[in-house]
Amino acid sequence: MHRKWSKVKKQLDGLICDSLRERILFQVTNYRKAHDQLGRVFIRVDQKEVISMCSIKTESEINEREYELRDDDDIYNRSENLRIEEQARKWANADGYFEQTDFFQALDEYFSVKIEQALRSTNPLVKMLAVIDRRTGKCTLLKLQEQMEEEHPFVKYMYELRMETSC
Repeated sequence: MHRKWSKVKKQLDGLICDSLRERILFQVTNYRKAHDQLGRVFIRVDQKEVISMCSIKTESEINEREYELRDDDDIYNRSENLRIEEQARKWANADGYFEQTDFFQALDEYFSVKIEQALRSTNPLVKMLAVIDRRTGKCTLLKLQEQMEEEHPFVKYMYELRMETSC
């Protein structure tokens, strides 16, 4: 994402359903002294931080999981290393570890597809945004109820929040 966060945030805030617009806050913090100047994205609901996507913590978590998956005999096998890294990342994402860049990639997808496609996305961050989107109607939300048991905790949380606010 190459646009300024202030413009992206304005676009994102404009798509949040009316019942949640004043309750949900998306924030980005960059750590200028970090070697890559990345930081974290966090989402607050009613002034309470409910989701944090910190690049440093996520990279650390992925590294730990790679170590657990790695067989010392295969450290020079490039394709095996890529497979292990991908598996470790999926494992970390499933447990709620996402990087700041993951959020911005999800925003790119979310802004570029129709709401129906966003609701079917395999990316839980895209789907999370879609369930709080004003373009997602009550009937559509009700149809999603059964599949919510299988969804990522971020998606379930936002879905339940949306449903409790009477859409």
